[in-house]
Amino acid sequence: MRKQRPPYNPKTKTARPATPKTDKEPAQFEIGQPAELMKFLLEKLASKGRNTVKGILSRGQVSVNGKKTTRHDHPLQPGDRVTVQWSVVTEEEKPIGLHILHEDEDLLVINKEAGLLSISGGDEKELTAYWQLTEHVRRKDPKGRIFVVHRLDRDTSGVMLFAKNEKTQQALQNAWQEAVQERSYVALVERKVKKPEDTIVSWLKESKTLLMYSSPVDNGGQKAVTHYKVLQASSDYSLLEVQLETGRKNQIRVHMQDIGHPVVGDKKYGSVKNTIGRLGLHARVIAFEHPSTGQPMRFETQIPGKFLRVFAGKPTS
Repeated sequence: MRKQRPPYNPKTKTARPATPKTDKEPAQFEIGQPAELMKFLLEKLASKGRNTVKGILSRGQVSVNGKKTTRHDHPLQPGDRVTVQWSVVTEEEKPIGLHILHEDEDLLVINKEAGLLSISGGDEKELTAYWQLTEHVRRKDPKGRIFVVHRLDRDTSGVMLFAKNEKTQQALQNAWQEAVQERSYVALVERKVKKPEDTIVSWLKESKTLLMYSSPVDNGGQKAVTHYKVLQASSDYSLLEVQLETGRKNQIRVHMQDIGHPVVGDKKYGSVKNTIGRLGLHARVIAFEHPSTGQPMRFETQIPGKFLRVFAGKPTS
């Protein structure tokens, strides 16, 4: 009997192995009682054979609660979800301009780089944190969705929260002041700030040109309260730790302009310097109570190196 030749690949002029047939839909199981992963898989995939099951696990085709594992003795608890992909799972492309700090069934916490839009304001197809995270969750669940909890300006970097279901989004947004125990930024501002710490209170109102205006008295706008403390200062710059009591649009940027020390690179609100090539604002810390588990969560990111380099070789206080 003549041996069948593999299909011909005209691009490489070589024989191309036929694509193996695989089941399209992944298998999903919910755990009812404690078990070890390998024993559970051998029971559920008995028709595949022991060696085949071992190969599926070792090649990273098994996920527990959305996280890949190759451990044979991975402990399973009631309520856990096991997913088996029938083909080898390729490494997903890393998101551009963001790093995932934490992910569970309800939340995604990221560190966003300056220059990346949180979410598109129109219909244009632009690279955003929202779009990339939607693609990320849909690799595991085609019906997965992402919900915005709060936003950062395009040119502000730092830690952000996204919900993976509407219930979590509403729980956080409806009780934001109670749920969030700490939310702090670092701001690089122009010139030396004389007061080592202070609180700024004003009312913010948006103009027709989308510019936020600040008033020391109630002008019908939203009350905004910002606390700051000087971390480092020279004659040209000050690095501030900023705590938000309220979260209004452009609040820190407007309040820094109010005290005569605009955020570096913030031409919109009075800055005349852009020595670091970006906006000098970074969301450094967020701490909150997990809306589903009640567990305290805290995420702290590093101060961007560009913020610190402007003080190199200069006397500081």
